[in-house]
Amino acid sequence: MAAAAGRCVQQLRGVVVLRPACAWSLQPLCGAGRRYATKSDGDGPVPKIYTKTGDKGFSSTFTGERRPKEDHIFEALGTTDELSSAVGWVISSRPERWSVLDNFLLTVFPVLVFRLAREFCLEKGHSFTDQLDKIQCVLQDVGSNIATPRSSARDSHIKRTKFSSQPVLELESWIDSYTAELPPLTNFILPSGGKSSAALHVARAVCRRAERCVAPIIRSGEADPDVGKYLNRLSDYLFTLARYAALKEGNKESIYRRPE
Repeated sequence: MAAAAGRCVQQLRGVVVLRPACAWSLQPLCGAGRRYATKSDGDGPVPKIYTKTGDKGFSSTFTGERRPKEDHIFEALGTTDELSSAVGWVISSRPERWSVLDNFLLTVFPVLVFRLAREFCLEKGHSFTDQLDKIQCVLQDVGSNIATPRSSARDSHIKRTKFSSQPVLELESWIDSYTAELPPLTNFILPSGGKSSAALHVARAVCRRAERCVAPIIRSGEADPDVGKYLNRLSDYLFTLARYAALKEGNKESIYRRPE
């Protein structure tokens, strides 16, 4: 078992740590469906980070085609996004404290990503850690809803595990509040901005993976639609929070530049 774990760690190290150079496509990853631009035109209001266009389980390719979120194209894009976020985490962590085993565990057990991001933010004294605690509780409710397929659930099951729209609205309120304090975003950014911000970006990428997994379950009618909306909005919240953490810590975010 130890030898197998060691091989996994070495393989992971080869992917995440030893190959940070970008070998991506010529278009930035978030060009497929989500652009995260917040600069307003003229004196108009700043556009919201969340668009709600993916609430029904579909997203857009760079060509404008709408496909299910679990489509192999989005799976490839999302996994590469996770890799980029992991690289950003490595870059933002102090080398003497970085453990490849930690990286391995975080990849195998995604729930640790969120918890560790919360711990990093707590170390920095951020006031939003209470929100992260609440989100973890809501994610338990998300799991309960997914674990209760409507095709086999009794009324008592559905009543106990029903997922409402209130958590979605709460996330949107938090996003709007942080966005109002952030400078306009006019470029694609890379996962960066210090350890707290980089960890939140990893959590965001994992959240997008969860959304891709849940989308077909919701479309089949086996889970509440608000579960998908919550995960969709949560990734926007984590993106915004990552920027906010970098701002409060005085760290610079890395901007995407097309390699020459």
